[in-house]
Amino acid sequence: MPRTQGSVHDFEAVDIQGRQRPLSEFAGQVLLIVNVASQCGFTRQYAGLQDLYRRFHDRGFEILAFPCNQFGNQEPGDAAQIGEFCSTRFGVNFPLFAKIDVNGDGAHPLFRHLKAAAPGLLGLRAIKWNFTKFLVDRDGRVIRRYAPNTPPEHLAGDIERLLQTPSG
Repeated sequence: MPRTQGSVHDFEAVDIQGRQRPLSEFAGQVLLIVNVASQCGFTRQYAGLQDLYRRFHDRGFEILAFPCNQFGNQEPGDAAQIGEFCSTRFGVNFPLFAKIDVNGDGAHPLFRHLKAAAPGLLGLRAIKWNFTKFLVDRDGRVIRRYAPNTPPEHLAGDIERLLQTPSG
């Protein structure tokens, strides 16, 4: 049986360029981890996410975006297409990762951890749609889960509070 992960920093993920990245490289930063898609009704949230990134990045905030094609086949592209879409359409310059599954037997271990640490409505763990957001403190603890229809700008106050809290 795999050991229970205590922090998002215990995980690794492949980035959009195909490189394995330990999430421990983000230790000490406030994180927003989001499953994203290019052809979703919420895709315009990329703009709001980029605004949060511009506003808070210099203070120790990072967004980690994980493309997912599990909801209505709304992320059909390959890594190059996803990267190009995000940069040209929305000016995204926060880290993008390789396409993953967030639900089911093939769910990425990071998302299994996120869902267990912050269940959704009525305690359900499954992610219901793209642009589900998880806020993580500087120590890698999952603080809160936000529904896909929660606009990124509504997270600013929670991000601000975490940025004012030192790690440890």
